[in-house]
Order: sequence, then C-alpha cells, then structure tokens
Amino acid sequence: MAIVLHKPGSDGLSEAVGVLREWQDDGAPMQLHPGDLGWFWRWGAEATAAAVRTWNRDGRILAVGLLDGPGLLRLTVAPDAQRDEELARQLVEDVTEPERGVLPEGKVNVEAPMGARVRELLLEDGWGTDEPWTPLRRDLEEPVGEPGVRIEMVGPERAHVFAAVQRAAFDGSRFTDERWHAMAAGSPYADARCLVAHDRRGSAVAAVTVWSAGPGRPGLLEPMGVHREHRRRGYGKAITLAAAAALRELGSSSAIVCTPSANAGAVAAYRSAGFRPCPEVRDVYRDV
Repeated sequence: MAIVLHKPGSDGLSEAVGVLREWQDDGAPMQLHPGDLGWFWRWGAEATAAAVRTWNRDGRILAVGLLDGPGLLRLTVAPDAQRDEELARQLVEDVTEPERGVLPEGKVNVEAPMGARVRELLLEDGWGTDEPWTPLRRDLEEPVGEPGVRIEMVGPERAHVFAAVQRAAFDGSRFTDERWHAMAAGSPYADARCLVAHDRRGSAVAAVTVWSAGPGRPGLLEPMGVHREHRRRGYGKAITLAAAAALRELGSSSAIVCTPSANAGAVAAYRSAGFRPCPEVRDVYRDV
C-alpha cells in the first residue's frame, strides 16, 4: 500500500494525539509528545489541525509531524517504523519539496528522533545539524520531594494568574487568558495540569504545564518558566518538583523535558530537581 500524506483536520486530531500517546516509552529517545500538540492548542483547534501532518499506510498512522512555526517540523515515527526505508524516503520527499505542503523553501528545520532512518537520509542529502538541546528525565517510581513553596493548580477562574506569569517568564510571549482557555479545551488537556508557585508574600513567581501520556508512560513539562523579577531564588527547582509530583499523581512513569543546552540556568534548575540529562539532540536543517 502507498504511503499517504494527510492533513487530518480538527476532527482527526484525536487520532493523532492517540497514536502519540501510544508511542511514548521510557526507553525511546526524546520525541514529539501529545503535550506538544496540547501546548500548540493555545492557538485553537483549527490552527492546531492546520499545523499537523500524518503519514498513513493501509489506514494506519506511521508518522506524525507538527509545524511548530513556519520553518520547523517536529516529526516522530511509530516505534516499529523507525527504520522503515519506504516511509523514510517518502518523508524526505515530502519535507524537501515545498509543493507537498509541509515545509516552505529556504531555511527549514526538522526535529526527528535519534536513530530514525529519515534523519539519516536528510543528513546524507546534505542537511546540517543545528544547535544542541539537552533532554532531561526524572524517574517517578519513588515519591517526589516537597517544593517548599505554595503550589496552586490553576483552573478556569485563575487562568489570568497563569497567563501573567507566562508572559513575565518568556520574552515576547503573547499568552493570554483566552489562550489558556483554548488550550484547556483541547483533548490533550484532559490529562494535563497548570501549576503556579507563590512566594511567601503570595506573589505568583513561576508556572509550569505538565502533560500526561497515560499511566506508565513518560509525561512532559512544556513549558516551565520563572517570572523575570523572581529568578535565582530557587523557584525553578520548586516548580519543577511540583511538576514531577503532579505527573506522578497522574500515573506517569517519568517526567521529561528538553531545553537548549546553551540555557545553563534551565539545565541547572532541572538537575537540582532530580532530572538527569540524556545525550544531546540536534535538529537537522537546510539553509536554502
């Protein structure tokens, strides 16, 4: 059977989220997680559907991609299809030819799991490797330590608190209450939590969203940020501990996160909360 590139539409997003859940495994390299689609959902279901691509053979999804920006495809492949030569060559054709409707002309990046055949083929075609990122993982078999600050689980009536910290933690962030409600309306958020840490004065100082992929599977932190006026006071560690504890309550086997290796502060915060760095990963990119 031929491999078919598909744009699922809003009604097909649940299937893409479902297979991403099934593909998560503690032994797998860092890959696209259902929480990545869940975080993108802040732009709404239609925008999320427009950014998702699937590759199907005989009615089965073999690969899922998220266009996380106009020139970045975050791509993952079913565990038993990582070395599928036919699939890999089809993926290469679809991401390198703009008329296929995946990536445009010019500089583009593809994030693909280490060890996937498609990544090797792109490198053989002359694509380069971009800046390194550090995945980090914490096992959740044992209980997580106390964060040492008050942690609030944010619901609809407190979306404005989370949104304010999000904007203060990330330069250029346009996150709003409306974005939170759009995100919370998405199917991945059924197994997600938004947490906010408060200091002794009651000020909101850090925030994180955690995404479960189901019991016994790794859960994702995306995103985590500390208010720019409250940094270097241990709040990154505190909110990360709270995130790990929330994922453990949701049944996750481990907590995972990925950050640019150059962001030494973030790497240090995760390590202080018991996360262990994994081998660095890099996108592959085409300049022209």
